[in-house]
Amino acid sequence: MLESVSLFQSKKEFFIFLLACAFVFTYSFLIEFQNYKNLTRFDSNLVSGVVIKQYIKTKINKRGKLKTYQVLQLKSEQGFSFFTTTKKDFQPAIEKRITLELWAGKITFYEYMTKFYAYSKILEIDEQKTLKQKLNSSVFHSHANKDIANIYQALYTATPLSKELQTTFSTLGVSHLLAISGFHLGVLSALLFLLLRRTYKLFQNRYFPYRNSNRDLFVIVAIVLLGYLLFLDSPDSLLRAFAMLIIGFFLYDRGIKIISMQTLFISVIVLLALFPRLFFGIGFWLSVSGVFYIFLFLIHFKSLSKISQFILVPFWVYFMMLPFSLTIFSNFSLYHPLSSIWTTVFTLFYPLSILLHMISFGDLFDTLLESLMQLGVDGKTVVLNSLWLKIHILFSFIGIWKKSFIFILVLWSLLIFLYAFSFV
Repeated sequence: MLESVSLFQSKKEFFIFLLACAFVFTYSFLIEFQNYKNLTRFDSNLVSGVVIKQYIKTKINKRGKLKTYQVLQLKSEQGFSFFTTTKKDFQPAIEKRITLELWAGKITFYEYMTKFYAYSKILEIDEQKTLKQKLNSSVFHSHANKDIANIYQALYTATPLSKELQTTFSTLGVSHLLAISGFHLGVLSALLFLLLRRTYKLFQNRYFPYRNSNRDLFVIVAIVLLGYLLFLDSPDSLLRAFAMLIIGFFLYDRGIKIISMQTLFISVIVLLALFPRLFFGIGFWLSVSGVFYIFLFLIHFKSLSKISQFILVPFWVYFMMLPFSLTIFSNFSLYHPLSSIWTTVFTLFYPLSILLHMISFGDLFDTLLESLMQLGVDGKTVVLNSLWLKIHILFSFIGIWKKSFIFILVLWSLLIFLYAFSFV
């Protein structure tokens, strides 16, 4: 059996790679800065974007009276996200494309790269339904419970969850399952590969036996996933996962080690060079952290059987990511530790739910999901000092080179888990 090799054979090659990425990053960054200057050059600017969130908010104004209005979050055609407000009786506009006059002249570049608020005047609403809206409407009418419909819309079309559902699933520790990312892309790509493989083999054996089946099938799967990515308007989480999939296969196809920190580092550097906005996205770094801990486990425990790895990895990732979850979201419950089991079950539930919606039985799991949601109602707020997370990260990096620190890391994570559990 041929051994996998490293991508870089010398420090010179590694330096050239970093230099090339630095050049691409500079170019990408300057494009973003130029777009920022164009947006803020005048007091107001015409902007077109898609409404991705819409909710009602009430606050007390300067006169001491209650003021009710609607908050809209939009993603513009240029890629930046922003919040604005409109009157309380504004019609539902989720997934609709609107054109507005935006007063964003005073925002900073950092706000532009993350999210910002700006006053606006809505000029035009595109009432023509997109294919994504039609699919969301079909999913909505398949369920009696609008919250259940929202869950499936999040799974299939990257529609944001309501604030209540976000809190519920964060309390259960399964928020990552509802945001389309690398996990979902992995399940979809594996499913597509298995479905296409037999058909491809029949044609290959007869017409083109000289072709590399893995390479051809990957190209087909990648094209399908790219279409899905564009259909969803390229959400950051899915864009990141798709780019990592392409990079991973590129390295694998050339016999380069995939399960290595070098591969993860290369992927992160390339992604940041191409999409500088990801640097400011907390979802990006959480995703990178998840992959980091999976690689850390597989590197140090590669002698375990595949079945053992499949069983242990979800529990390992749960405990390793718990400090991040508590520091950022601060939600915990008695059922939070079960997220490891639900993550494993979700691998079967996700493709099965797609099939059931295709054959008009999409509501089959509604009762089960309603029961699951009830478990997340009574959560506790557990505030974890960021110092604990910093120590956790330090132990994690040392653990790359010293296996002894892996066991220290496990003990540290268990200590944080017991601390959180004491609030239940």
